[in-house]
Amino acid sequence: MSSSRIITFAEAINEGLRQAMRLSNDVFVFGQLVDSDSGVFHTTSGLVDEFSSNRVFDTPVAESAMTGVALGASLVGTRPVLVHQRMDFLLCSMDQIVNWAATWRYKSGGKSGVPFTIRAVVGKGWGQGPQHSKSLQAWFAHVPGLQVVMPATPADAKGLLLNAIFGSDPTIIIEGRSLFSMRDEVPEDPYRVPFGHASVRRSGSDVTVAALGHMVPLVLKAAEQLQDEGISTEVIDLRTVVPLDEGTILKSVKKTGRLIISDPAWKSFGVSGEISARISEKANGLKSPVSRLAFPDVHTPSSSLLESDFYPTEDAVVASVKAVMGITR
Repeated sequence: MSSSRIITFAEAINEGLRQAMRLSNDVFVFGQLVDSDSGVFHTTSGLVDEFSSNRVFDTPVAESAMTGVALGASLVGTRPVLVHQRMDFLLCSMDQIVNWAATWRYKSGGKSGVPFTIRAVVGKGWGQGPQHSKSLQAWFAHVPGLQVVMPATPADAKGLLLNAIFGSDPTIIIEGRSLFSMRDEVPEDPYRVPFGHASVRRSGSDVTVAALGHMVPLVLKAAEQLQDEGISTEVIDLRTVVPLDEGTILKSVKKTGRLIISDPAWKSFGVSGEISARISEKANGLKSPVSRLAFPDVHTPSSSLLESDFYPTEDAVVASVKAVMGITR
C-alpha cells in the first residue's frame, strides 16, 4: 500500500471522493450544499472547483427526488454519490430505496444492479434533537439488497467509500458526525476496504466488545482504562452491518467467553439484538449472557446538556465490561 500521512476523517472522505472522480468520469456527487465552501463538514469542499458543476451540484430540499435521480442515473451506467446531511430525512426516500433500489437486482434476475452510494450523516453534535439524530442502520439492514456501512477510522472512511462507489449494489454509508475531526494515518493512493471484514482493533482475552461507528474509539479508550485494572478487552470494529462478519465475532467470543455489543442506536429491535441472537445460537459455553450497550429507548433530547446524558460514555463501557465479568467493586 502507498505511503500514509495523518489527515482527518472528513479529509479522508474528501480524498476518496476526489480520487473516485478522477478514476472514473461516471462518478458524480450531489446533495444539499455539496458545492459550498463548507462542503458538508468539509467532506466535499473544493470538489466543484476541480470537477465543475456538471459533476458536483447542489439540489433542492427534495430527498425523494434526489434519490430517484441517483437510482435512475445508476441504471444508465453512472455511479452517483448522494449526500444527506441528516440521516433522518432518508425516510422521505424509503420508496425509492426499499421498493426499487433494494429489489432491482432480484427483480432483474441478477442481470442488472444499481451501483449508487448514499452518504448519511448522523450523531450527537450540539443538541440535535429528535429530528436530526436518528441512527437507522437496523432499518436499512433489515432490507435484503442494501449494503450498510459504518466506518470508524479515517482510513476506513476512505477505503469503504471507494469500495461502495465502485461496487455493484446500493450502499448506505453512515458517518458519525463526531468522527469528522478524528485524525489518523491514511494511505495516499486509492484503495478499497472490502465489505464484510471486521477489524480487531485491540486483542484481549477476558471479554469481547464488538462496536460500530463512533462507539469504536470510545470503546478503545475504555479498553485502555480496563487494562490498567487488569481486564483484557478485545475490541472488534465491525465496519459493516450488511454484510456482517459473524465469523470474526464468533472466533473472538470462543476465546473470551464474553460479548458486549456496542451499537450507536436505540437498544430495542436493533443491530445489537440481531448480533446477540446469532452469537447465542452458535456460541456454546459462554461465561456470561451477551450484553448490549446502546441508546435508551427515548428520542434524543434537544438540550445539549441532556444530550450528553443520552449518549453512552467511556464510563458506561467500563461498567458494562465489569458487569459481564461479575465485578461489583
